[in-house]
Amino acid sequence: MQRALTVIHALGLMLVVFSVTYLMPIIASLIYNDGTLIDFVMAMVWTAGAGLLLWLLTRHYKGELSIRNGYLLVVGMWTAMPAVATLPLLLVIDGMSFTDAYFETMSGITTTGATTLSGLDYLPPAINIWRHELNWLGGMGIIVLAVAILPLLGVGGRQLFKAETPGPMKDASITPRIAETARNLWMGYVTITLVCIASLKWAGMNWLDAVCHAFSAMGLGGFSTHDASIGYFNSPRIEFVMIVFMLFAVVNFATHFLAWRGKSLRIYLRDAEAVVSIGLILASCVGIALFLWWKGTYAGFWTAMRYASFNLVSIATSSGYSSVDYAQWPMFAPLWMMFLTAIAASSGSTGGGIKMIRTLVLFKQAGREFLSLLHPAVVNPMKIGGLVVPNNIVFSVLGFIFLYFMTIATLIFVLLISGMDFLTAFTAVLASVNNCGPGLGSVGPSSNYAGLNDFQTWVCTFAMLVGRLEIFTVLILFTPHFWRR
Repeated sequence: MQRALTVIHALGLMLVVFSVTYLMPIIASLIYNDGTLIDFVMAMVWTAGAGLLLWLLTRHYKGELSIRNGYLLVVGMWTAMPAVATLPLLLVIDGMSFTDAYFETMSGITTTGATTLSGLDYLPPAINIWRHELNWLGGMGIIVLAVAILPLLGVGGRQLFKAETPGPMKDASITPRIAETARNLWMGYVTITLVCIASLKWAGMNWLDAVCHAFSAMGLGGFSTHDASIGYFNSPRIEFVMIVFMLFAVVNFATHFLAWRGKSLRIYLRDAEAVVSIGLILASCVGIALFLWWKGTYAGFWTAMRYASFNLVSIATSSGYSSVDYAQWPMFAPLWMMFLTAIAASSGSTGGGIKMIRTLVLFKQAGREFLSLLHPAVVNPMKIGGLVVPNNIVFSVLGFIFLYFMTIATLIFVLLISGMDFLTAFTAVLASVNNCGPGLGSVGPSSNYAGLNDFQTWVCTFAMLVGRLEIFTVLILFTPHFWRR
């Protein structure tokens, strides 16, 4: 009981902090006079009031978070934040159900980018700002922001940070204190976002579109202000800018910080994960462009290169924008893109999926197994980027990959039982768990998730949460060991 009250106390503080995020759509509503001001003010007051009430009722249970409390708080926050974030959508959009609103906000905060909304071009500007702000906040992780603030309120953050980032993370402790690390990461995140906004404005977007798409590009969230996504602009210049910043966002932000602090680009070359990730994406762009040209999908190679590059980078980085309906391409191309979304993102980036570091560990482990079959007595430590990877990390990766595939398989079967066709079920689960957004079939780039029934929508919502928190953080709550003293 005391554990739960400690978690509720911290969650109350987070809700109060989260209520501040309504200021941005409030300002947008004032600028555009779109009639949503009172709705966002009410949502802000209700969120802050609820958080303050929880904090006051549990003020005697203030204390340092244990590891178990950290897991509880992470899952609690990532389920509570989307719930309160639905308030503006429910107040403004007529006929929107809580199921669809929660799906939308979970998609935003987990940076998935899937949507049930149509008529995005005609939404009030403040609503679009709110949706994209959720992408942006979720990109770096609302918890990391909270970690920078909670120590000032008397609640430690290291256990929280570990709970949100399970698995084999590279040693990216750029400062000794976790709060200072979080602040430095956010400073870099904000700076790059501002540069992205300016670049998109230069490329031809208006200020609203530039802000919204910079937010979702840096969060690799894929939300857009237009139903046609980036295809609405039909601009090679805008597509190029988006490609640059999506590739920037798919690299570990600690690597960006270290490169900036050291004033050297060699930092990127020393990051084995970043080199393989970017190399694989760029090589795939060329390969898919050649494939589409060979198949006659596009008459010229450079036309194929333009559309292949943008859409492949978008899907591989788990962003989820589209400039054309790539579901109409020969099936190999979109399926290869869906495969990349599972492995291409770096750890410590805003992308989803397995992460490239785990892929490298699996690849290296396979090589070790081959060698041990030929030379059983050989000692062959695993090294990535010149650093030895301990065996406990290797075992952790193997366990993660097993749970990853079992989670995807289970959720696919659940959707198949609900009556969904296989292609839609397979790609909807893959896109949701990898926080990518569009799939194929009925949830392809030319449509959205509005056609799902409530049960299917909740299944995909759960998949987004599990994927964003990297499987272990959520599933550990369902183990008997977690609840034993």
